[in-house]
Amino acid sequence: MIDVLYCGNEGVFDGVLTSALSIVRRLSAPRPMTIHLLTMELTRVAENYTPLTAKHASFLEQTLRRHNPQTWVKLTDVTELYETHLRQNANEGCYCSPYTLLRLLADLLPMPEKLLYLDADVMLNKDVGLLYDIDVCDVEYAAARDHYGRFLIQPNYINAGVLLFNMKKCRETGIFEKARALLRTKKLPFADQSALIRSTTRRKVLPHRFNDQKFLYRSTVVRHFSKRLFYLPYPHTENVKQWHIERVHKKFGYTCFDDVLEEYVTRKESFQNESV
Repeated sequence: MIDVLYCGNEGVFDGVLTSALSIVRRLSAPRPMTIHLLTMELTRVAENYTPLTAKHASFLEQTLRRHNPQTWVKLTDVTELYETHLRQNANEGCYCSPYTLLRLLADLLPMPEKLLYLDADVMLNKDVGLLYDIDVCDVEYAAARDHYGRFLIQPNYINAGVLLFNMKKCRETGIFEKARALLRTKKLPFADQSALIRSTTRRKVLPHRFNDQKFLYRSTVVRHFSKRLFYLPYPHTENVKQWHIERVHKKFGYTCFDDVLEEYVTRKESFQNESV
């Protein structure tokens, strides 16, 4: 069984749909898989912070089963848990949405012992098993270095957009509990990413091909469409996501994800028609 975790609100459904589609379409052989979705209602912070719904989960499951029949989607509303453990924490209004903090509640839920967390803006370029099957029995998690952080902060500074968790070890060390405590009391530069790093007891650093945040190589397993720096025609940053199809083509020249993105467009149109 492969267990994958996404966290977010209704606004990230495009990301979850494209990312999860890339997982099942890049499998070399069918494998039992559960997609865990953590969501919450947080309109007290922003009016568009509305949760993913059972309809989203059902539609996602039906779509993924077209490629990998033994796929299940499990939706969990953690609004109550968030309000109990992270309400109005010092980082609630940080640069990223509060939904990135939801993964830090994973130890309070009946999660499997091995869990692959993915940001919604990642795409699988190869079989997810190349990442998921990595041994993490002696560490809390495995992650790749942050493309910019390894130069600006420290050489082994990791990016938390792709995290392979050993949940048994995480519960033993209390990493999530420690991270939540930090978030409640200290304003951190990168919110939950900083909290996780500061709370880590032991981790495994992965090659960049498991979380390429800038380029796409033949060896790339995971391409992370995070904000990146461009030097031409002048130094600037852009935040091109995989569902910005025209910009992906124009800015990066990628066509390797076209099969996923074409299905995404068709399926999204179907979902919108069903919602009318």
